[in-house]
Amino acid sequence: MAIAEKIHEKLTAAFAPDTLEVINESHLHAGHAGDDGSGESHFRIVIKASEFAEMSRINRHRAVHKALGSDIVSRIHALALDISG
Repeated sequence: MAIAEKIHEKLTAAFAPDTLEVINESHLHAGHAGDDGSGESHFRIVIKASEFAEMSRINRHRAVHKALGSDIVSRIHALALDISG
């Protein structure tokens, strides 16, 4: 299973989001630092879930990282997050 699919699966299970987009932006960073040649090194996540409404920005980011787990976070170089409640 591709990393993008795993990210989508874990965030859906953790937050039941109203909106979830997992965008692989690795092609934009080919040849740059952190590009491991896998085509799965840079991601952008757009997520909206009611659970985030009362959280601070930092706590939202922490919650997403925790939901993804170290197994996914350690495999990617960059993760851009657009989180709303």
